[in-house]
Amino acid sequence: MAGRLKLAAQVLALALVTGLFALLVWKVATQDEGAAPKLSRGETPPAPAFRLDRLDRPGKLSLAAYRGRPVILNFWASWCIPCKEEAPLLESVWKRYRNRGLVVIGVDINDVRGEARRFARENGMSYPLAYDGPGATTTDYGLTGVPETFFVARSGRLVCERLQAGLHLDANRDRFDECVQEVLGA
Repeated sequence: MAGRLKLAAQVLALALVTGLFALLVWKVATQDEGAAPKLSRGETPPAPAFRLDRLDRPGKLSLAAYRGRPVILNFWASWCIPCKEEAPLLESVWKRYRNRGLVVIGVDINDVRGEARRFARENGMSYPLAYDGPGATTTDYGLTGVPETFFVARSGRLVCERLQAGLHLDANRDRFDECVQEVLGA
């Protein structure tokens, strides 16, 4: 009797593992790949919507509120060294082009709210900031890390290409300047 009970338990465990594996395969197969791979293929997908707590003041920040304006969307975190190095560039672009309607939005991800606020204050970030502590937006955008920067045209579609790693780096600096001009003209 004990042998049959043990066999039944093993069959049940095997069935459970098989079911969980099937669920994982289904999830991976049906999951949206995010916006970044679409951009890499030359598509201009709609910028995924979000509505997040503001980091710079009370309230919510939604991308939809900036529809009709060109947007630079930068994902960052307080623990990210390249994020600190690129913050002055984003701030200067914000100050230089905001009178032309350009909006720079910083989205802090996978971070602690207090550390993110301290980072923003220490780095003089005056542009709108959103807080996505758990990183809910990362899948929609297809992020692979921080920093990453996206460009949203007035139409609400992503244009140019996403820039990974710091914008201050020579490899990204020229392309960043080109993308700023593209989004301003789009």
